[in-house]
Amino acid sequence: MKEVRHDTRWMVSVALMAAIVIVLANTPLGMIQLPIIKATTVHIPVIIGAILLGPSAGAILGAVFGICSLISNTIAPTLLSFAFSPFMSTTGLTGAVKAVWVSVGCRMLIGIAAGWLWILLSKCRVNHLLALPVVGFAGSMVNTVAVMGSIYVLFAQQYADARDVGVSAVWGLIMGTVTASGIPEALAAAILVLALGKVLIQVFKRMDMPVMQAQASK
Repeated sequence: MKEVRHDTRWMVSVALMAAIVIVLANTPLGMIQLPIIKATTVHIPVIIGAILLGPSAGAILGAVFGICSLISNTIAPTLLSFAFSPFMSTTGLTGAVKAVWVSVGCRMLIGIAAGWLWILLSKCRVNHLLALPVVGFAGSMVNTVAVMGSIYVLFAQQYADARDVGVSAVWGLIMGTVTASGIPEALAAAILVLALGKVLIQVFKRMDMPVMQAQASK
């Protein structure tokens, strides 16, 4: 496997992917209208960046995604912004730290998990046409499970108060979100990562850009 070099080209590549994350996070392009819900696409460049440039790049891009989420929930707060913005915390400093974890930490996990899963599949010589959608699906589910799971563990009472339900109902609401939103988003991510990833891998190779190449794609 070719090692990713953290040189100027690597940093430029990460910066370009970060710019795409920022654009998606701040425009309607970041959402895909599905029959029932809207699926986010902001995590797609995080996953693709982790595939092309490694887990460290994925962590950086995930952090950019998370910071955009934090800012958005601060500037235009919603019912659940207390779980994503430290400035919307209803439980002081402790709640603020928890919110930073949910908004930024959980999003960093997307890139880290996607990058290392790609490396694992590459070492197992899995064909990239199979590996790409698998990593896309898994990376998206990490986003949903980490965020919603953290909200359940860290903000169950506040979530129940915001939704005007009992704490005992929170688990069902969380699982409903994972099923209704998380799975469609993961399927969309699998398709998009396959479509975009196979093209970008070839583009990076032709431009002699640093790429975390899968052995099976050679």
